[in-house]
Amino acid sequence: MEQFDKKNLVIFALAAGLIFYGFHHFFEKPRLERMAAESKVTEQASPKTTAESAESAVKAPGLTAAIEPVPTIIEKKIKINSDKLEGTLSSKGFRLSNLTLKDYRETTDPNSPNIQLLKKNGDGNDFYAEFGWVAPAQNTKTPDNSSSWSTKDGPLTSSDPVEMVWDNGEGVRFKRTIEVDDKYMFTIRQTVENNSGKTIEVKPYGLVSRHNPETLGFMVLHEGPIGYMEDKLQEVKYEDLDKEGKKAFLTKGGWLGITDKYWLAALIPDQKINVKASYKSIDSREGKIYQTDYIEPVTRIESGKNFTSTSRFFAGAKSLELLDDYENINNIPHFDLAIDFGWFYFITKPLFFAIKWLYDLLGNFGLAIIALTILIRLSFYPLASQSFKSMARMREIQPEMERMKKTYGDDKAKLQQATMEMYKKNKINPVSGCVPMLIQIPVFFALYKVLFVTIEMRQAPFFGWLKDLSAPDPTSLFNLFGLIPWDPPSMLQIGVLPILMGVSMFFQQKLNPQPTDPIQAKVFAFLPLIFTYMLAHFPAGLVLYWICSNVFSMFQQMAVRKNSKKVKK
Repeated sequence: MEQFDKKNLVIFALAAGLIFYGFHHFFEKPRLERMAAESKVTEQASPKTTAESAESAVKAPGLTAAIEPVPTIIEKKIKINSDKLEGTLSSKGFRLSNLTLKDYRETTDPNSPNIQLLKKNGDGNDFYAEFGWVAPAQNTKTPDNSSSWSTKDGPLTSSDPVEMVWDNGEGVRFKRTIEVDDKYMFTIRQTVENNSGKTIEVKPYGLVSRHNPETLGFMVLHEGPIGYMEDKLQEVKYEDLDKEGKKAFLTKGGWLGITDKYWLAALIPDQKINVKASYKSIDSREGKIYQTDYIEPVTRIESGKNFTSTSRFFAGAKSLELLDDYENINNIPHFDLAIDFGWFYFITKPLFFAIKWLYDLLGNFGLAIIALTILIRLSFYPLASQSFKSMARMREIQPEMERMKKTYGDDKAKLQQATMEMYKKNKINPVSGCVPMLIQIPVFFALYKVLFVTIEMRQAPFFGWLKDLSAPDPTSLFNLFGLIPWDPPSMLQIGVLPILMGVSMFFQQKLNPQPTDPIQAKVFAFLPLIFTYMLAHFPAGLVLYWICSNVFSMFQQMAVRKNSKKVKK
């Protein structure tokens, strides 16, 4: 019995220690480091900028552009107005740099601003996509960011594409046709018409550029350059790319871009051709510029001929069902990996679909989590039932265990031998109580990932004060849950839901065999308080799952004890 108690103590202590360490090391520490780093952005920025390291690198991968005086050009703004997106497209150059998501707002307040995904407004946090051509031999004039394109007024909608035309004055015309679907996918067709009287060479390219990105700083979440190239997921964090400077790939098809927790800007080149792709970290006077880009192979176009390159660009919310649809329709390999499901991907994705299916039935993600908890507990019922039966028997033999301890005194070897014989005689497995908990650990972390990274859970309400199940319970015991007009610091943010979890854990412990060692008993008595504090900073949906799991376990344990008493009678 003592050995069993110690094993449980070690398991619970390790679990508590890991969660506590994980929270402070992966959540609080990166957040503080990020705040300190952001205050030094100006000091870290390079005082000099070369054409190759910054300006030309943003214009086109692998091309060093000459700096020439550019005449003043009248810029026409073409509206983008699709079912999910709104913004503008400029006739000067070709950058998608103003794009807002219609369905998502910054906060749960219905009047808060919509999420602006792409922007170029001079605040040092520009985020945009660009497409164009490179002339390897540099004997063909290609359009750049100062070129003025001829185009209609627009708008660009899901049913009305926009065509842009630019003539280089040397017999070569460049055309672009931009389409957008009813979700978040743009299709860009770039055509070169060669009537110059000579053979020319061009290489189409695409890039996504982000300046001084603001990150959440979670170690359990990837933010930064991402893509599926060379038949595997390629993730590089901003700080790692700063050390490497550049990371190059040679891939057939695939996709690449820059991701946030919920949002993605991704380039999808022609899936049938080999492209050179790269991630770059660039120093500039304004700070750091991060770029993902690809460039197609050289295409020779004879006079009188033309060439068209087709690519796609995704800019929007990382909805799993939507990414799966794009993957199937456009043959984009593993597009769903843009969502950071982590190591337990094989559990997390099915778990998400289960919650989504229950949500479609019940109309509330909180109710869906409760229903999922019941289904998970029912699936583990046979295993948990054996565990509870074993623990019930151990509770019954506790008086005999106390007598044995007094009989054998300090003779640990004989006490252990007698204990094992008693376990065998009463058909007790001393480790069976740990097995259900160990099996549920992957499920717990998979559910945490679902709540943390899926856009469907973002700002998903439950009832009452719980407006966002993906965020911690906003109430606090230390201001009497809002009765006192004071906002406690985050470390004192212990809400109603975590307290309910602690209470359920306390009563669940009362149904288990109690440690005979008084020190162990005191440690176990404090575990509900420790877990209450730690889980107060986890998503409310995860705490809700834990409460429901505890309550279900209590009813199951009481049922097992009741049945065992009937069998004795």
